[in-house]
Amino acid sequence: MNEHVPALRSHASAVSGYDPASLELYAPDAAAVELAAERGPVVWVPDAYGRMVPMPKHLAPPPMPMPEPRDLTPLPLLDPIAQRFVGAGIGGGALAAGVGWGVGEVINAAAGFTSGAAMWIALAVLAWRMPVRAISGGRGSTVNIRKAVIKRSTFNG
Repeated sequence: MNEHVPALRSHASAVSGYDPASLELYAPDAAAVELAAERGPVVWVPDAYGRMVPMPKHLAPPPMPMPEPRDLTPLPLLDPIAQRFVGAGIGGGALAAGVGWGVGEVINAAAGFTSGAAMWIALAVLAWRMPVRAISGGRGSTVNIRKAVIKRSTFNG
């Protein structure tokens, strides 16, 4: 019935060779009349040179799917897991410092107690060994015994 007649090429393009940058191939020819009902739907797609060219819809590449919308809510400055790690590090350091200070205080108290106890024990021993007259101010009962031995040697001879 109705037959599609391709557009005739000019003799100049056949002699010079194929020129892909030329749109002469797609230019309508005055001799050929093509009705819209005779051909399928046509879409315009960009070619390799950035120009829009017509293409039958069934030969066109599939349309690019619409990308999903991105979540543009602002993120926190620090990651929540990193915040937990930092908090645990600071808390652990404070705990270690507090425990170290407490242990030092206990050791200092033990050292002070032992030196103070040693001083009180030494004072008790000295007080126990001290004579009674030194404690009572020298008014105790004292007996002085003097023993004198006199020897005279005589020589008879």
